[in-house]
Parts: sequence; structure tokens; C-alpha cells
Amino acid sequence: MKYFKLLIVSAFLLTIASSCVTPKEVSYLQDLTQDGAIPLNSKFEAVITPYDELRITVIGFGVEKELAEPFNPFGTIQGGNQQAYAGYLVDVNGNIQFPTLGEIHVQGMTRLQLQDTIKSLLIQGGHMNDPMVDVRFNNFRVFVLGTADGGTVLNISNERCTFLEALAMIGGLNKFTKRDKIAVMREIDGKMVTRFLDPRSSEVFNDPFFLLQQNDIIVTQSFRRTYTQEGISTTLAVVTSVASLLSAIALVLTIFGLSKQ
Repeated sequence: MKYFKLLIVSAFLLTIASSCVTPKEVSYLQDLTQDGAIPLNSKFEAVITPYDELRITVIGFGVEKELAEPFNPFGTIQGGNQQAYAGYLVDVNGNIQFPTLGEIHVQGMTRLQLQDTIKSLLIQGGHMNDPMVDVRFNNFRVFVLGTADGGTVLNISNERCTFLEALAMIGGLNKFTKRDKIAVMREIDGKMVTRFLDPRSSEVFNDPFFLLQQNDIIVTQSFRRTYTQEGISTTLAVVTSVASLLSAIALVLTIFGLSKQ
């Protein structure tokens, strides 16, 4: 029995050792300094890509209020409150079909650029003299894979989200997530481009993928020790069960031996 006890103790100690993670492996932004200044790209704007869904509203003032209605087939703005409606789906060629104006190529534009484009087309076509155009993304989402729940979809309301903000929104990273293997995947010119970002270093702020775009995919990986620990825990449970069974058998044999005496 002493060999089984020794085996149980060894397995227990091995489980504890495999679960140890040092602060250097998991702490965020370890190289930050007092009063350190890191320049950020505050002018970042997401660009429109195929399969985006855009919410476009044309607003007219005074006598032009009624002239704006044909350009708002999904709803209008009344009393300053926007009505809920579906958006314009950007097709595979990067185009949308807009009322009266017809096909507009929007791929590669920011939402502000598209606002100016539609406003110019309305004025040049004699449809309105001074319209206000508002463009928003209906589908600014970031996808996170490899979390404790398997995956998370983040709906970004303000159309601006950083890599660190996305990690905060999922509740942070657990201690078994590889910090140097956090992939951000983004479709660029028909190709899926991957970059690895490391939140332990302030260098992450300088990465071009730090500011996320709609439909970016964040993929995390776990340390090998996570799976090792799970295997050890399973083995420990089996060994404990066998030891308990043998102890019960030994107890029964002892009782029977005493009864015979």
C-alpha cells in the first residue's frame, strides 16, 4: 500500500507543478514606464469591404424634407430619433444599389468618404440642394476563438475597437493562453492575413493590426501544460480510485482474518 500512497503523492505534486505560471508569461504591458507616451493612430477609420451591411440615411431640411424620403426606403429620421431598419448589403464586387442613384462602388471607402460621395451625387443630379447624409456600419463585429466558451462574437457599437479592448470585452485571457501566439486574422485584397500580437509588450500599440476592423478574427492558443495537467488530473483520479478499492479489499481481508482467529 505504501507504493500506491507514494504514487498518489507524486501525481499530486506533478499536477501542482504543471499548473504553475509565472507573471512574466501572463502579465499585460510589462514594459510600461512612468509618464511614457505611446503615439496612437487616432484617425483610424474602418474601410468598407464586400458583405458589409451599411445603414445610410439621407436627411433634408425645410422644403427638402420630403425630397429625402425616396432615398430612405428602410426608414427616415424624425424628431431626432432614428428608426430601426435593415441596411444596404455590399455585394462581392464592392457595390451597393442606392435608390435613384443606382449602383455605387463603395469598397475601400471610409464611411465619411461615402457620406461625401452620396451627398455630391445628390447635388450634382439635382435631387437635393443641401442634404445631410449619415453612413454607419450595421455589422461591425469582431470574432474571438479559443476562449473558455469556445468562441465569442463582439458587437462594436462605436465602430472603433482596439486589440486590448477586445480582450477586455471577453473578460481577459486566462493564465494558460499563449500571449505570444494571439493571432489577428484579417481579409486584405482577397487574402486572409495573419499577425501575432503580444499584449505583454507596449510594442503592441505600434502594430497595424492593433486597431481592429470589422470582421477581424482573434484566435488564441493554450500552453501545452494545460492539456498535460488535464491528463495528469485524469490519471490521478484513476490512481486514487484504484488505491481506494485496494484499501477496501485490504480492510475486508483484515476483518476476515481477525474473525478466523
